[in-house]
Amino acid sequence: QVHLAESGGGLVQTGGSLRLSCEVSGRTSSSVVIGWFRQAPGKEREFVVAISWKGGDTYYPDSDSVKGRFTIHRDIPKNTAYLQMNNLKPEDTAVYTCAADLGGDLTHFDFWGQGTQVTVSS
Repeated sequence: QVHLAESGGGLVQTGGSLRLSCEVSGRTSSSVVIGWFRQAPGKEREFVVAISWKGGDTYYPDSDSVKGRFTIHRDIPKNTAYLQMNNLKPEDTAVYTCAADLGGDLTHFDFWGQGTQVTVSS
């Protein structure tokens, strides 16, 4: 079993920054990928970015919604993945959730955190 716990959400003004944390515990795998997703009210869940725990490779969606503004990195000793969000926009308002894909193919995120709310005011 894998447990993920997010923190760092909150209210920020347009153009501001936030850093979300995702603490990972439990039995993972050498190929685990940690991903961040978000879901705004009335919208489908959206993949934001992911990172391979072992190699640190990063994966972004095909859309340009967050590229250049959001980055992901991990601190292995702390078992924590971070989502750094810069130049935030009102359309970034959503519940942000981290998830783990033990196989590392970005198609089986089977373990999820509870999510943290990010609100960007205009």
